[in-house]
Amino acid sequence: MFERITSDSTVLSGKPCIRGTRISVSFILELIASGASAGDIVLAYPHLTLLDIEEAIRFASYTLEHDTFMTLHVNEQNAGVAA
Repeated sequence: MFERITSDSTVLSGKPCIRGTRISVSFILELIASGASAGDIVLAYPHLTLLDIEEAIRFASYTLEHDTFMTLHVNEQNAGVAA
């Protein structure tokens, strides 16, 4: 499904990365969120391709679509108290 994305416990603690690099999907998303275009990223990191950037975005979207998130409420009276 995602040929360009890999996860290896010995590389960046297993964060999903572009295959053959130490550039994580989350780093690419941070660059985009900071205003960088896919073209800007490829210019800054010439070993990446536009397809790498596109697949990182699709991977992130797929991951968010298929994960479940829950809101945890902390009892403020007991916050920070070890049990």
